[in-house]
This record gives sequence, structure tokens and C-alpha cells, in this order.
Amino acid sequence: MALREQDLDLVDMGVPARVSQRSTARRRRPVHDRAPARRSTVVLLQVVTLGLLIAAWEVAVRVGLIDPFFWSQPSEVVREGRAYIPSAAARADALFTLRSTLIGFVIGNTIGASIGLSLWWSRLGARVVEPLIVSVHAIPKLAFAPLFVIVFGLGTQSKVAMVVALTVVSAALSSHAGTKAVDPDLVALLRSLGASRLQVFRLVVLPSSAPWILAVMRLNIGLALTGAIVGEMVGSREGLGRMIFHAGTVYNVGKVWVGALLLAVLAMGMYATIGWLERRVLGGFHLSDGGSTRR
Repeated sequence: MALREQDLDLVDMGVPARVSQRSTARRRRPVHDRAPARRSTVVLLQVVTLGLLIAAWEVAVRVGLIDPFFWSQPSEVVREGRAYIPSAAARADALFTLRSTLIGFVIGNTIGASIGLSLWWSRLGARVVEPLIVSVHAIPKLAFAPLFVIVFGLGTQSKVAMVVALTVVSAALSSHAGTKAVDPDLVALLRSLGASRLQVFRLVVLPSSAPWILAVMRLNIGLALTGAIVGEMVGSREGLGRMIFHAGTVYNVGKVWVGALLLAVLAMGMYATIGWLERRVLGGFHLSDGGSTRR
């Protein structure tokens, strides 16, 4: 059995390799044994911290430090949640928001990533298009929400358009940054071995850009929900954004918090999905120094 460099150093100092291997195994074993405990401890501390914050909020309202008219209180939020969440209106609102968010999220990230990756094929095209993309990114696109409602109506289309507008540019910029991070020496090596540009793109550029694309997808989850909610607040027949806006107009702050919590649940579900996708896509690659190699 081959000796590792660390074992060779120990042998030179008079320590048998077998002893060094056993000592290395003993040093490594507790790390794996303690990992589940640390994760459970972190989760427990998170739950306890959240519980303490909620309890402090309730106590602060009861002793008069916080005005419940503006901020409500946890007990009122629970009452509103019990009344709203089991209703058919809650299911319809949540499904409407989720559908608009997912459709716009997929379209925006797909178009944006395609634009960013396509810029790798032409340096001249990248130099021409990239400043335009940056300029569009600087525009506050939420200001176009009324225009989208006028053009696409009160249905799902206007919310999807709003989500796409918020996610497509960031996806394009991030994916293009991923292509620029590719190791040029690796590309030159493959080209010298006779690889075509398509093969270089498929074997190097695309795998190396995958972490950048997945990272911006995580960022775009919040932007996608923001676009859907703003579109529903501007003009919609249903959706969690419409519910939150209506609850705010009648000063039902407890119901506003219920809507915000439902949005948090949707966001966590989307984060979990992206995390699963990241493990599936990147599981077979070891990315380092702008290149990729199979494990």
C-alpha cells in the first residue's frame, strides 16, 4: 500500500507508517462523529433563539413597550393564521403566487443564463452587450409594475413578466462572470489537443459556470418573490400580495404577518429545491482554479 507524504515524513523521524496511519484515523474519526451533534445543536439554538424573540415580542406588547396597533403580537398572528390558513382562499392565494413566481423564475434564469453563456463565444459581442446589460440592471424595474399590469392584465402574465424582469439581468451577469473565471490555460491546453470550441464549452466552460448560475438562482429566489408580490399589490384578483395589501388597508397587521410567514415558507421550499439541484448538478464535478475534473 502506497504511503502518503505525511507518512513518509514520519518514517524519516523513526515513526512506523502503520502507527501514523492509525493516529491519522483517530484524529479524523471524532470530526465525523461530532458533525451530526453540531448540526443538531445549531438547529436547537436557532429554534430557541426564534422562540425567545417571539416571547420577547409578546411580553413587550403586554407591558406596553410595543404598540400592537402597528406591530400586532404573536398571539394575534396565531389567531389570524388559524382563521386564514385552513381556508380555500389561502390555498388559492398561495398557489397563484407560487405559480407566478416559479414560471417567472424559470424563464428569467433560463434566458439570463443563456445570454451570459452565449457571450463566451464572442469577445466582441461581450464587449458590446455587457455594458447594456449593466445599464438595464441599474434601472429600478419595480417601477414598471403598473405598465406590466396595463399590458398583460390582472392575471398571471403580468406577475410572470415582473419576475422575469427582476431575475433575467442578474442571471446573465453572473453566468457571464462564470465564463470569464474559466482558466485560460486549461482552454488553451484543450485547444492544443485538438478540441473544438463546442467541446471546450461543454467540458470546461459550462461545468465551471454552473456554480455561478446556481448561486445567482439562490439570490433570484428573493427577487422572484418580490416581483410577484409587487405585481399582485399593483393589480391582481388573487395572490398573497393582494391579501397582504388588503389586510394593510384595513389595519389588520396580524394578517399581514400571516402572509409574510407564508411567503417565508415558499422561499424556504425554493431554497431547498435549489440546494438539491446544486448537489445533483455539482456532485460529479470537483471545481477548482476555474476548471473542472471528474471525481
